[in-house]
Amino acid sequence: MISRIREARKAKSLTLDDVAKRCKPPTTAQTIGRLETGTRTLSLDWLNRIADALGVDSAALLALPDQNELPVAAVLDHKGAHALERTDSIMQPVIEPQMIAMRVKSSIGDYRSGDDVWLSRKTPEQYSTALNQDVLVPRPAGRFLFGRLIGREGDKLQLLPLGSGARQQIIKDPEWIGVAVRLVREL
Repeated sequence: MISRIREARKAKSLTLDDVAKRCKPPTTAQTIGRLETGTRTLSLDWLNRIADALGVDSAALLALPDQNELPVAAVLDHKGAHALERTDSIMQPVIEPQMIAMRVKSSIGDYRSGDDVWLSRKTPEQYSTALNQDVLVPRPAGRFLFGRLIGREGDKLQLLPLGSGARQQIIKDPEWIGVAVRLVREL
């Protein structure tokens, strides 16, 4: 059985230790790491505990046989493309409940026209986990602000919009924010 624990954990911007502490009863980061990599057997009990800790359905943590995997042919680093030391594959991305997307129509900052940005919705209690990440924030009258979350003071968020010369924006008490977790780009 192939698990998608790591993908789900990273999509929520959590460390191994964060997940371990959220498990009921709590466990160690090392145990979560072993379950992620498959060096420890993932039982149904562990699957349910980790799913609860991540706030996802347990089915989202499994790669089922009918799901597509893309085999990795090579690795690219500063020395060029190289053969793999062991077989590897890329799993289809996990779509979380409440996940949203943003389509980029004009290039700005690191984003290019045609990009799709997948965003994980966060509640006010989770805003601090999004510091120094790109976020989408709803504004009144159906408007939005997208930029880097650079600070939080009480119910106010400080965002630095993308693009040169942009000034910091202060947004008071948004219901939710969307944290950019995946960039889909055609080449």
